[in-house]
Amino acid sequence: MIRYILVALLLVPSVTAQSSQEPDRFDIVIYGGTSGGVIAAVQASRMGHAVVLIEPGKHLGGMTSGGLGATDIGNKAAIGGLSREFYRRVARHYAQDSAWKYQAREAYQSSRQRGREDTMWTFEPHVAERIFNDFVSEARVPVVFQERLKRPDGVIKEGRRIVEIITESGRRFAGKVFIDATYEGDLMAEAGLSYYVGREPNSLYRETLNGVQTLNARYHQFRFPVSPYRIAGKPESGLLPGINPGPPGPEGAGDYRVQAYNFRLCLTDVPENQIPFEKPDTYNPEHYELMLRHFEAGEENIPWINTPMPNRKTDINNREAVSSDFIGMNYDYPEADYGSRERIIQQHRDYQMGLFWCLANEPRVPEKIRSEVARWGLAKDEFTDNGGWPWQIYVREARRMVGAYIMTQDNCQGRVIAPDPVGLAAYTMDSHHVQRYIDENGAVRNEGDVQVGGFPPYPIAFGSITPRTEQCENLLVPVALSASHIAYGSIRMEPVFMVLGQSAATAAAHAIQQNVAVQDVDRNKLQQRLLNDGQILKWTPSN
Repeated sequence: MIRYILVALLLVPSVTAQSSQEPDRFDIVIYGGTSGGVIAAVQASRMGHAVVLIEPGKHLGGMTSGGLGATDIGNKAAIGGLSREFYRRVARHYAQDSAWKYQAREAYQSSRQRGREDTMWTFEPHVAERIFNDFVSEARVPVVFQERLKRPDGVIKEGRRIVEIITESGRRFAGKVFIDATYEGDLMAEAGLSYYVGREPNSLYRETLNGVQTLNARYHQFRFPVSPYRIAGKPESGLLPGINPGPPGPEGAGDYRVQAYNFRLCLTDVPENQIPFEKPDTYNPEHYELMLRHFEAGEENIPWINTPMPNRKTDINNREAVSSDFIGMNYDYPEADYGSRERIIQQHRDYQMGLFWCLANEPRVPEKIRSEVARWGLAKDEFTDNGGWPWQIYVREARRMVGAYIMTQDNCQGRVIAPDPVGLAAYTMDSHHVQRYIDENGAVRNEGDVQVGGFPPYPIAFGSITPRTEQCENLLVPVALSASHIAYGSIRMEPVFMVLGQSAATAAAHAIQQNVAVQDVDRNKLQQRLLNDGQILKWTPSN
């Protein structure tokens, strides 16, 4: 059985098998309050349609409000429409003197700002959430929090059309068009669409950067030999956690592995605003043994990217061989049930909490690193209902729809131009590591990290956010969109999800107005409306 190619079953429950409660009826039903979901809802409302935004959690904005304040885009000029409006609102917020509590505006510097821009691309999490809340409030979008799609049997279809979705509480939402804006692609999968989890083999789409990548895995790598065994140099003692006992796989071969997740922590060095790093009850020193051995072998760098945010806060990301990415511990997450996902999320939280406690307190950590890490702590005024910890784990990749058009490495590098563009992507093809293995010398190595850029912004096909017509006619998927693993690594940036959310909502509105399947909307009218709304669909150097 090939595990990594996954096709959801086309069987759907009958309406009579569900609750007799009458559904809430809307023109457009959006599931997932990510940044892309919020923007889709606002666009749908601005186009005059009755819309509802359903968010399984308690907060809007996904990763944009969940700690990822260091916006990744590659070329900011590729971002238009409501996505750009979000970053303009960030700039307007920080133009106010009242926005600066722990730092003078003049003291804050960011490499992501150039000259006198009317946008700002770094921000505190609570500021992003406030802007998203303002967006939906101004657009009068009803938001339903803490309602998770029933899995299975949460999607009712008649032929090729979804007629309603059902949440775990029994609430029913009927619509003319649906949008799946989740990172996981839950609605898409329950609707019976084909999707992929893991890495395709290079041969499938004539790529070179997909599948197993040991030769390209130069970054965030062990620079010194480190033993993978519980007792260094003794295979009979067993492997440390998270290390593949077998070979990594043939170069370029496909597998089920998923690039690593982490939390993008918001830290501060302001003592009165800090929550100190605590040693979790589940602390397992074996999780950090590779890192400690790497220090002892000569590694001198702090294993984090510590990007300054306003008010003496930061966005922390993975860096070096052992860091905040919990490599190899998320393979089951994309398809897992909710309870299993919660356990995986908690394991990631425990690991990352233990990592920072270890870095700040473990005597085997070089003193200069210990003292630097120890002066930071979680920001007390962020994620106040969750102890300063982000509520959103960074799902870099989960399910990816196999839709009407599949974006690939050729699209990213300009060898094939995607038809009917609905936005631009502009970031390096970027995959984090997916596994650890033992090399021919008996040392541990990381595998899967790819960072290849050097290309201009490129168009994203309308067909990549639409299913195959034979599978569903009234669903759009702007986040778990149709792309190969390595192409998704370039597209998967928050500003792009917002762009695609706006485009998906515009297409949904046109499908309703034209009384056609989403795949059959008039492309000229769609693109003209997108351009009128400030979207950027074609890249020229003058952009």
